[in-house]
Amino acid sequence: MIVVCALLSLFGWVTLYFVLCNVNGQRSFEWNCRLVTLLHGILAVSVTAYIGYVDGPWPFTYPGTKNTPLQISAMVLSLGYFIFDMAWCVYFRTEGPVMLAHHTMSILGILLTLWLGESGIESCAVLFGSEVTNPLLQARWFLKQTGRYRTLLGDVVDVLFVLLFVVMRIFVGGTMLYCELISPRPRFFIKCGGVAMYALSWVFMVDIVRFAVRKSKSWHKQQTLSNSHEGEKID
Repeated sequence: MIVVCALLSLFGWVTLYFVLCNVNGQRSFEWNCRLVTLLHGILAVSVTAYIGYVDGPWPFTYPGTKNTPLQISAMVLSLGYFIFDMAWCVYFRTEGPVMLAHHTMSILGILLTLWLGESGIESCAVLFGSEVTNPLLQARWFLKQTGRYRTLLGDVVDVLFVLLFVVMRIFVGGTMLYCELISPRPRFFIKCGGVAMYALSWVFMVDIVRFAVRKSKSWHKQQTLSNSHEGEKID
């Protein structure tokens, strides 16, 4: 049944992509793929947030527990998407090895959790933490494509993305990993997967720090030029 649901999920994402390509044919393939990515991010964050904060159990306290039907549904939904996006990225060669590694580990992690029938709450927590910045990332790309990135809105999106990534992927993710490692319930392979995903977050973090440095230098340069022009007007 899980295999059938995963195939249906994959079929659903692929169908949505082709529908968007037909309806939104004036846009590029990547534009439509990112619309699918944005929708998945919103759905995944909404469902996993409900699982973690309402349906339970609390992932920091009860890792390694049996999968619930809602957890299985969330993982199957994302499994189909990750397979679709992985195939799309490989076919169009749009992503580097780090992003492909992220997709690969996400697919393997979800498959392992579904196969074991436990630790679904940790997988959903990881999905929430990794996808919560996704809408901002897609918004940044769409702003660039429409020529609105170098505006106040673009700056706000960048700042929110960096802050949310640092808080969720590094600090909250580190706390989640610590709880996972000290708990006797989760399987060894699940703990190894958690370490791998957290290490990958730090790889992304290096790129984000570089981006933040470039961005701050750009802001400083713009501010300097603005002050210079104001001084010239006064003179």
